Amino acid sequence: MRVLIADDEAPARERLRRLLAEIGPPWRLVAEAADGADALAACRAQPIDVAVLDIRMPRADGLACAGALQDLPTPPAVIFVTAYDEHALAAFDAHAVDYLLKPIRRDRLETALARARSLTRAQLSALDEARPEPEYLVVTYRGGMTRIAVDEVLYLRADQKYVVARHAGGEALLEESLRSLEERFGDRFVRIHRNALVARDALVGLEKDALGGCHARLRGIPDRLEISRRHLPEIRTWVREG
Repeated sequence: MRVLIADDEAPARERLRRLLAEIGPPWRLVAEAADGADALAACRAQPIDVAVLDIRMPRADGLACAGALQDLPTPPAVIFVTAYDEHALAAFDAHAVDYLLKPIRRDRLETALARARSLTRAQLSALDEARPEPEYLVVTYRGGMTRIAVDEVLYLRADQKYVVARHAGGEALLEESLRSLEERFGDRFVRIHRNALVARDALVGLEKDALGGCHARLRGIPDRLEISRRHLPEIRTWVREG
């Protein structure tokens, strides 16, 4: 379990460092900070399971740092440490798992870490349960069938009785109609022509050809797809608004 400690006093960091070393696995100190701003930057730079934060620090204090940590995709559990017990209520309002008074005793730190470990396991379990399953397209591929994640598809283009699904690894054929695909995945694709849908997050710009026609420029591939006059105003608005 990866631990960050943040305290503006070097002796306090040294004491926490020593106590963590005595407690040992699974706890491992991976980052230190002297203020809340640096602590937040460290948590953004690498995964942190538990952040042990002093409440009174310059620039951003522990409470401000803990609030900002909640915006991370997987925020660490927070343990506050301070010499001032009047901060206890504010600490628990900031969703801390424990609150330690200086000088910190090893047994109290172990108890707090155990609570934090239980919480982070519960958080990860909740995230796994809440994470939606990726959506797939069933495609014909080299005489067989396979699946391609919808998020990997850059565009869909009707070609006679099939629909070509262009993705980063190449092309595959779908037997589903373009209209049916648009109804299912209209939030991810935008129609640029009666025979083509483009992934919204893959559309990066427009290009004109020598005859005045307009084509879609896509992320990561050289393909240029014609945009019909009917759909051009909508596509221009989409590109302009990002």
